[in-house]
Amino acid sequence: MVAKMTAAMAVLFLVSCSAISTTQKGKSVELVTVKPPGNCKPLGDVVGSQGNWITGDYTSNKNLLIGARNDLRNQAAEMGGNFVWVQDSSNTNAWGSTGTTNTTVLGVVYRCE
Repeated sequence: MVAKMTAAMAVLFLVSCSAISTTQKGKSVELVTVKPPGNCKPLGDVVGSQGNWITGDYTSNKNLLIGARNDLRNQAAEMGGNFVWVQDSSNTNAWGSTGTTNTTVLGVVYRCE
């Protein structure tokens, strides 16, 4: 019984270290670094994030960034947006960590026709 629980915990831990995936809707959201044209309607701010003090040290920086960007896309899609003007990103490290434990990306969601 203990072996099964340990194996299940190991699988769960490994899955938590992979990047957040995009939803079907999220795949259609484009991230841009310049403000979309005037005919696009702003829908609001969005924050995408991946990582925490438990799994962050074991998740690659690449997966932290990709996961945060995918989280941003997924949330924008739920808001009805198809573009996100990315305005900032940051990395944090938990006390005692060996590196980045969380990546956060901030943007403004737009609906462009």
